[in-house]
Amino acid sequence: MAAETTPIVLLHGLFGKQDNLGLLKQQLMSHYSVITVDIRNHGLSEWHADMDYHAMSQDILALLQTLGLPKAHLIGHSMGGKVAMAMALTEPNRVASLVVADIAPVNYQEHRHLSVFAALTAVAETSTVTSRKAADELMSQHVSDPAVRQFLLKSFSSENPTHWQFNLNTLKTHYSDIMGWPFAAEKHYAGATLFIKGGESDYLQAAHQMAIKAHFPNATARIMAGCGHWLHAEKPQLFNGIVERFLLQTN
Repeated sequence: MAAETTPIVLLHGLFGKQDNLGLLKQQLMSHYSVITVDIRNHGLSEWHADMDYHAMSQDILALLQTLGLPKAHLIGHSMGGKVAMAMALTEPNRVASLVVADIAPVNYQEHRHLSVFAALTAVAETSTVTSRKAADELMSQHVSDPAVRQFLLKSFSSENPTHWQFNLNTLKTHYSDIMGWPFAAEKHYAGATLFIKGGESDYLQAAHQMAIKAHFPNATARIMAGCGHWLHAEKPQLFNGIVERFLLQTN
């Protein structure tokens, strides 16, 4: 199979970094050019005071312009899925297709990350923490799930004064923007779109179907049984296969 000329951009979720979708990148690289991104205020990207979906999608547009790319396939998980959707709604001619993993184009009212922020703040405010092991022990007082702690610890940095590669203060300040959704139903993207839901996750619900169809009239959906919100990490072979088959169908 010849390499697809339209590249793929992978977008991670909240508290993540560009290697979070690394297994998907490895699988797709034999047929596609794959670009992984640290979303603003995460990883090695610049820290900004603004953290809303207009700004984040404009970052992706600027990336495509800088690389001289007329369009790209966008694949995003959670917050990254919202960034991808925002890009598709504001710059539809730049998006060849869209894959959204376990997130809906809606405003999530409840605070879902209180314990996570408590754990991250505890580490940030404890100057004596100098290792991932020490950070993990401190975080365990707030987050009992070791898998969640290990995910967060991928962004631990003993060199950063806050101990984190992401901008914790800005993420706290703009949490309502991150969980929110600023686009009216009149905005839509008519291109090929796939939503992938973790069967045991409550991020994508039947109640969200109307909002999805309003924005993305050609959307289809797949449910991954036995998976939660981190479906791409829980069953990577299944997730990657679903994405790859969708991409083949859109070309």
